[in-house]
Amino acid sequence: MSSVPRTLDDGVSRCGPGGRLWHAASVTPTLARRRFFALAPLALVAACSPRPPADPAPGAPAAPATPAPTPPVTTVPVAADLAAPGRTPVAWGTHLPGIRDVVDGGVALTFDACGGPSGSGVDHALLDLLRAEAIPATLFLNERWVRAHEQLTAELAADPLFQIENHGSRHLPLSVDGRAAYGIAGTTSYADARAEIESNQRTLTDVAGRTPRWFRAGTAHYDDVAVDLLTDLGLGVAGFAVNGDAGATANPAAVEHALAGARDGAIVLAHMNQPHGGTASGLARALPALRAAGTTFRLLGEP
Repeated sequence: MSSVPRTLDDGVSRCGPGGRLWHAASVTPTLARRRFFALAPLALVAACSPRPPADPAPGAPAAPATPAPTPPVTTVPVAADLAAPGRTPVAWGTHLPGIRDVVDGGVALTFDACGGPSGSGVDHALLDLLRAEAIPATLFLNERWVRAHEQLTAELAADPLFQIENHGSRHLPLSVDGRAAYGIAGTTSYADARAEIESNQRTLTDVAGRTPRWFRAGTAHYDDVAVDLLTDLGLGVAGFAVNGDAGATANPAAVEHALAGARDGAIVLAHMNQPHGGTASGLARALPALRAAGTTFRLLGEP
C-alpha cells in the first residue's frame, strides 16, 4: 500500500491532549475537501460509559441495563529486554507521523469495542445492519470486551465481512511516560506500552484465530515513541479522518451528518459497544446519500 499523507490543512483548532486546543494551519493537505470532526473532551472515552437509548419510540419499554461480565485482563510479565529505550517523547496526540487516518480509496468504517464495566455492550443492530447491507467493517476489540464475548469474537472473526484488530488491553492512551488524555492516564513506560499491545495480541490470536495487524489505542492518543514501538512490532497504527459518533454519544442525526463528510479514502471511527447510542440508526440514515454519491466501503486490509 502506498504511503499516504496523514494530516490536514483546514486551519481548524482542534481538541488535543486533555481537551486543550491546537491549530492545524501548518500541516499538510491530504484529501480534497476532506472534513475532520474535532474530538470533544471525553468523546472517545464516552463509549465506555452508559447512556440512555437514542430516540426511543413513544411508549416503548426501556431496555434493562445488563452489562456483560468483564474478567480480568491477562497480566504480561515485564522481561529485561523490555526496558525503556531512553527516548523522551517530543510529540503527543491523535494525528502524528506514522498514524494512518486515510486509505487508498473507498471509505473504511472502523468500530471500536472499548470493554470494561460500562463498555462491554454489543450493538447488535449495528452488526445486523452491516451484514444486511453487505458493508465491510474493521472492528477494533479491547481485550476486556473479547473476554466478555469470546464466542461472538470468534463468530465475527469467521465472517469475511469483518476484519478484527487490536484496541488494547486496558483501553489506555499509549505513552511511555504516563501522559493522560481526557483525564485517563496513559501507559507509564516503554514496557507498559508494550504490555498494553501484546497482551491483547495474544488474546485475539487465541480467540479469533488470527494475529491482528493494526492497533488503535484507547482514546486514540499516542506519543511519538509509542508510535515507533508499534511500527517496530510490525503493526499499523489506526487513526481516523472522521469521528463518526463522538465516542458513541452522538444522536442519529449527528452520526448521519458526520458520515456525510466522509470523503473517498477516509477512515471513520465509531463504536459498536453501546447499543443504546445513535450509531446504527445514524449509519442507516446516511447510507442512501452515501450510496447515491457512489461511496464504496472497504476493510483496512494490510498496513
